[in-house]
Amino acid sequence: MVSLDSSFIVDYLRGSPSARSRLEGLEEAKELKWVSPPAAAEVMVGAQRIGGRPLAIAEELLSSFHWLAFDWESCRLAGQLGAELVAQGTPLGAADLFIAAISVRHGQRLLTRDRGFARVRGLQLETY
Repeated sequence: MVSLDSSFIVDYLRGSPSARSRLEGLEEAKELKWVSPPAAAEVMVGAQRIGGRPLAIAEELLSSFHWLAFDWESCRLAGQLGAELVAQGTPLGAADLFIAAISVRHGQRLLTRDRGFARVRGLQLETY
């Protein structure tokens, strides 16, 4: 199962050939596409700033995905992972920490181009 990071979604919306190819591959494999609320919110911030047709396209795309729950266990895991990263001197921003924790909590691999996620213990990454 794959969770889509905001970097992947934004690249797809901007027409990145590698992101478009990877999403087509997921569709051909009939693999469900999941998104976490923080990743979707990051996409929506940019889409709201642009407005118009790009906003409508982003909303349509995001609404087509399955949504991962940002539940109590995800919050607890975010606290644990965040504390570990701070202790190592390599913290993540809040949104990325939540995206990582939600993906780990639900056993998802995270499809991203952001290599900073590699510091998160237990997170399976897939790049494109």
